[in-house]
Amino acid sequence: MLMVEDVDLTPNPHALKFILNQKLLNYETRQYADKESAFDDPFAAGIFALDGVVSVFYMDKFVTIEKAPDANWGQIQRPFIDFLKSFDQNLIPKETITEPTAEEENALLKKINQLLDQKVRPALAGDGGGLEVLGIDGFTVKIRYQGACGSCPSSISGTLMAIEGLLKRDVNPSIHVVAA
Repeated sequence: MLMVEDVDLTPNPHALKFILNQKLLNYETRQYADKESAFDDPFAAGIFALDGVVSVFYMDKFVTIEKAPDANWGQIQRPFIDFLKSFDQNLIPKETITEPTAEEENALLKKINQLLDQKVRPALAGDGGGLEVLGIDGFTVKIRYQGACGSCPSSISGTLMAIEGLLKRDVNPSIHVVAA
């Protein structure tokens, strides 16, 4: 049964991020800017059925819901929690991502390291640390923090999420980053 484990604020005052107890998707992300675009996704369509919802984004273990400016979260949160409890996850459309071949993995790994060299490693070095890519399996990138970053609490949460976001945006939206 799907349940909300936590709720995070977002920079958008009309959006909340609901962290769930189970994965919804492994690789893909799903973004729906309006009710009509979600017609073939029962999960998103069910969320749009709640009064006040104007957009839905979900991936991995979270759902971000944007509400109409005149709606209040009280009219959305409880019905959303009830919807999750009764929703059959098997109704979520299957992912269409295919695993990369060994050759594609090598090219992907090269592109990832180039981006990390340009945008991430210099910042980590400035803080007395580094980052090593241990390998890639499909779209899962395994990294190890080095130096000061190896024991820094923010590297395990914030920095890891920032690196994953950067790689999803600039390399491939199916990438998932895990720390060793």
